[in-house]
Amino acid sequence: MKILVFGHNGQVATELRAQGGDDLIALDRRAADFSDPAACAAAIATHTPDAVINAAAYTAVDRAEEDEALAHTINAEAPAAIAQACAALGIPFVTISTDYVFDGSGTDAWQPDDATGPQGAYGRTKLAGEQAVVAAGGTYAILRTSWVVSAHGNNFVKTMLRLGAERDALNVVDDQIGGPTGAAEIAAACLTIAHALGDKPQLSGIYHFAGAPDVSWAGFAREIFARAGLSCEVTGIPSSEYPTPATRPLNSRMDCTATTQTFGIPRPDWRDSLDAILAQLRT
Repeated sequence: MKILVFGHNGQVATELRAQGGDDLIALDRRAADFSDPAACAAAIATHTPDAVINAAAYTAVDRAEEDEALAHTINAEAPAAIAQACAALGIPFVTISTDYVFDGSGTDAWQPDDATGPQGAYGRTKLAGEQAVVAAGGTYAILRTSWVVSAHGNNFVKTMLRLGAERDALNVVDDQIGGPTGAAEIAAACLTIAHALGDKPQLSGIYHFAGAPDVSWAGFAREIFARAGLSCEVTGIPSSEYPTPATRPLNSRMDCTATTQTFGIPRPDWRDSLDAILAQLRT
């Protein structure tokens, strides 16, 4: 299967390039600028793939509060144009979304069909993208995930490793709960889903995929330090003591049952993902 990936150097796109083989084509910004949705759609006609995966997004959560127009173009209008092009050609489209489409309330794990309620610009633009993909009427999968980490780019694991090596103690938020998710596992899930949709377009829908077990950021930080051999003490603090321009969801628990039942993809253990990331960073 010839798969076209939007995104090249991001965390998931990097893993897709590593896993996708010779039949995968990944487009960087020069080849497909997400601020130009029409150009993204035209790239599909140029490359004539059998499936498309979108691993590109505007992910600067705080900056989106002041730059929502650009975030909307990248997170909503570009996926809409791609979904419409895929629908016209009858090929499956897999795109990655986020726990930020929910309001973060309660303690129950979010189901794919739960009511959405984004609390900030980033979540609003990602939700608009989801709605546009569904409205395009083609074969699609929206894969909502959370707390993406890898050995590439900027993410929580790499930040904690840097700070843990510099300091003896850190304050880390402990009232936000979710599932850290390895980019490698997200990439593998996207590839599996793209192949499955090629055979069974009736599997189209919204799915969740996040690491297990659920943990707070503080708990995650402690495990990072323990597995990396860093003696940095973590003190848990409430989100109110670490204000940010964009509100973070307190509850990012995701129910991934449908993903497992439909595609046979188990919920990954983020501790295994963390070990693999640490090993990769050591080399």
